[in-house]
Amino acid sequence: MASQLAARHKTIERNVTLLGVLAFVAVAIGGIVEIAPLFWIDSTIEKVDGMRPYTPLEQVGRDIYVREGCYTCHSQMIRPFRDEVERYGHYSLAAESMYDHPFQWGSKRTGPDLARVGGRYSDEWHVQHLKDPRSVVPESIMPSYAFLSETDLSTDGIAGKLRALSDVGVPYSKEMIDSAESDLKAQADPAGDAAALAKRYPKSQVRDFDGDPSRLTEMDALVAYLQMLGTLVDTNAAAAQERER
Repeated sequence: MASQLAARHKTIERNVTLLGVLAFVAVAIGGIVEIAPLFWIDSTIEKVDGMRPYTPLEQVGRDIYVREGCYTCHSQMIRPFRDEVERYGHYSLAAESMYDHPFQWGSKRTGPDLARVGGRYSDEWHVQHLKDPRSVVPESIMPSYAFLSETDLSTDGIAGKLRALSDVGVPYSKEMIDSAESDLKAQADPAGDAAALAKRYPKSQVRDFDGDPSRLTEMDALVAYLQMLGTLVDTNAAAAQERER
């Protein structure tokens, strides 16, 4: 029996055409097994409690983050390895990036991962770090972004931005889109009325982010985005929910 199998195997190995056909069949079967189930499920991402779309201010801050190339040195994906979890916190969940366009996952890091940087440092620390990185992290090779504090934040087109994101699946309602500009300004105004903002965007942080309440700057938006990262999901509850499944 063994000799017969060896003979058949040798025949396949020596016949290039037969080997190619059989390899194609094996790959096709594997591909069907992997791909076919995707046609019968709505999403490959398990939703978790707490996730919501970005507020208009956070979304603009995220766009600035991408515009300035921050993603080239900082990932937003804590992998389920002991050393990463101990350094950065609970590993990243797919649902935490479900509204990201584009997502910030990856393993290339010149600087630390930022998936759970929200609330880890004060607003003042972030502002100083962005203005003069080496004043708070002496070994940093990060360039200065001091100009963000001097650049007024443009609110033009924010409603259109949210509308475009809703077209690709981000659940912004008509109310959210219509209120986009007022919500953006309300989040950075600690003296204003942010009750409507809080209702539309739970866990939204309302305050002056850049240390200058007299103006709304790009620094406000970027710090608001950074301070939100990793704060929406109760990771302990999410982990328990995963174990139950």
